[in-house]
Amino acid sequence: MSFHAAPPPRWRKSTRCGASNTCVEVAGHDDGIVSVRDGAADDTCLDFARGEWRRFVAAVRRGVFDLH
Repeated sequence: MSFHAAPPPRWRKSTRCGASNTCVEVAGHDDGIVSVRDGAADDTCLDFARGEWRRFVAAVRRGVFDLH
């Protein structure tokens, strides 16, 4: 019997973040889950189904959460 652990997530952050650690980081997983964490406190994360994440990103792009 052999056991193969899932590879660790590859966290990404916006290029606009620069060298700062105060950005949100995102990682996609093979099982369709998208994890989001605070780059400054990387000990916890939120997990979303890929469809949920896509709908959230689309809403951000439409300005749904902009303060007017």
